[in-house]
Amino acid sequence: MRTGTNTGLRITAFTAALAATFGTAYGVGRVIDPVVAEAPPAAHDEHAEPSADPGRGGHAGHESEPAGGLQVSENGYTLDLATPRVTAGRRTELRFTVRDDDGRAVTAYRSEHEKELHLIVASRDLATYRHLHPTRSADGTWSTPVDLPRAGGYRVFADFTPAGKGAENLTLGADLAAGGSYRPANPPAPRDTSRTDGYRVDLTGSLTPGRAGELKLRVSRDGAPVTDLQPYLGAYGHLVALRSGDLAYLHVHPNGEPGDGAAKPGPEVSFTATAPSTGTYRLFLDFRHEGKVHTAAFTVRAGSAPAARETAPAATPEHTDGHTH
Repeated sequence: MRTGTNTGLRITAFTAALAATFGTAYGVGRVIDPVVAEAPPAAHDEHAEPSADPGRGGHAGHESEPAGGLQVSENGYTLDLATPRVTAGRRTELRFTVRDDDGRAVTAYRSEHEKELHLIVASRDLATYRHLHPTRSADGTWSTPVDLPRAGGYRVFADFTPAGKGAENLTLGADLAAGGSYRPANPPAPRDTSRTDGYRVDLTGSLTPGRAGELKLRVSRDGAPVTDLQPYLGAYGHLVALRSGDLAYLHVHPNGEPGDGAAKPGPEVSFTATAPSTGTYRLFLDFRHEGKVHTAAFTVRAGSAPAARETAPAATPEHTDGHTH
């Protein structure tokens, strides 16, 4: 993913290709949002319409920039997923390799946000989310344990930048199947408040197709603002957005970073984002407090008015384990 050295970076839709060399196997960040209830089928207009080019996201006239993660190969790199199938509820080692045009495993990456490669695993219904940091062996094979709670289709996203002058950040995607009894769900209804592990996170701002806008996320616990957030991956917050329907992958960077003289350790973390098209998106915010990483999730509609404030407490998201280091 792109570095966060400049403030005000736009939400960059990842374009393709993995990278990573994490010295530690970051754990699993699970989120079955403040609401992973089985929902009735969504109306057709709740999903972004596919374009003639499946690797580029939304329909003509509404796509502001390329969306990433929709292709397994791009710019001379290929995501080779050696574990395309797992069993739901069973801990499995997920293995993959990034290969170049000659089929050789890539072994040199540029470290970004403190890691060489960031791996995201999300279910097709966007109810389950994992942010993983695998380890790389000398031969270029990446591996990380994963335990997916529900059967169904998943998408694996490898976000990296190859080493070398002029190399660009890439996000490659591959399908993963989890065996078991499958019950599809739809993203929860839009809501601007998320509750996770005793924390409350409030979202203000909105996603606008083709135009940059600010998203602010305010963290509190027991009614008091959290003002001592800890850096996580070089920032006070890490935000990923996935488009419902095709799982186009977006990454949002915070406005500022620890030590820049402007960014504060809470309670608000600010991001600048541009949606590539109209449609429904799921936002996943990772933040660290008191030595532990937590994940808050939101459903938002790009191209529509912001969600109203919640009038009733949101359901507590299920966390069977958190990020480990």
